[in-house]
Amino acid sequence: MPSRLRRRKRSPWGITLLLLLILIALTYATIRVYFRAPDQKTDAPVMIQQVDNPSIPGDLTSEEAAALRSHYERKPSFYTILISGVDDGNGGSDTNILVAVDTENDYIYGVSIPRDTKASINGKNRKINFAYNSGGMELMAQTVSHQLGIPVDYTVLVNLRAFQALVDTIGGVDFYIPVDMNYDDPYQDLHIHFSKGMRHLNGSEALKVVRFRHNNDGTGYGSEDIGRMQTQQDFLKAVAKQTLTVSNLTKLDSFCKIFQQYVETDLTVGNLVWLGGEAIGMGAESISFCTLPGDWKSPYIYLNQEEVLTLVNQYLNPYVEDRLPEDMNILS
Repeated sequence: MPSRLRRRKRSPWGITLLLLLILIALTYATIRVYFRAPDQKTDAPVMIQQVDNPSIPGDLTSEEAAALRSHYERKPSFYTILISGVDDGNGGSDTNILVAVDTENDYIYGVSIPRDTKASINGKNRKINFAYNSGGMELMAQTVSHQLGIPVDYTVLVNLRAFQALVDTIGGVDFYIPVDMNYDDPYQDLHIHFSKGMRHLNGSEALKVVRFRHNNDGTGYGSEDIGRMQTQQDFLKAVAKQTLTVSNLTKLDSFCKIFQQYVETDLTVGNLVWLGGEAIGMGAESISFCTLPGDWKSPYIYLNQEEVLTLVNQYLNPYVEDRLPEDMNILS
């Protein structure tokens, strides 16, 4: 197995997701809702339906269709959820994480998808975050599914201003800013000016820090998207740590109002409560995250097909059978 896949890093996104689900579960525990597991989806070709319905034309023999059906047999109680964050007003989703929830084997695994990942969108080569700009979460989910060869069961869209509201609700966050930040964008009326070092950030300041990519003169992280992703992760870790304090756990009503205002999802309340209960039962130690393996070559990040395939089959594959290289559509 490639060395990059051996390290299972605990991610603040995982902690934050778990906290969110717990808060939802606690809030709705006092009312009567229908708790139910989400439905599973499939991207199996329509051709396999001819075995059950001979009136459907097709070129496959019964044996070939049966083998194809086997290739798309779903694991029980395994779900894929695409979480996307929008925050910069340009229409793109700058944070995208595909989360696999395996409630039978008790693990949650998420993979961050860099915004500059090369993808085919509407027949043209684009950065993957353009999919949201062009077709919303539906096209974003289709693009991720097409690349990785697995279905996306559900989507969660988070306006990252939710974290601005969350930071203000918990009284601000102490955070170490990793680099000097000096950036101005008059078009967005965005002005980011912070010195490297520890600082107590309010919500507005925190949002600027996690949005920063580079300085006016081009300096900064040196690896823009990857550097910003690391800062976002470190910031969310600080938020999660402070949110868990006893004083802040009394603010459930405020947290849920933030969720209702800034989060859009096709999961039902019953689904969310069910998933929250499963996540609580698994415990935080069952949650791990990483980033899709690839290499930067301007203007794209090119995914490593062999390593991505290994990662998909180890953690993200909702099917009983392993995915094959021909199931994926990774651009070179």
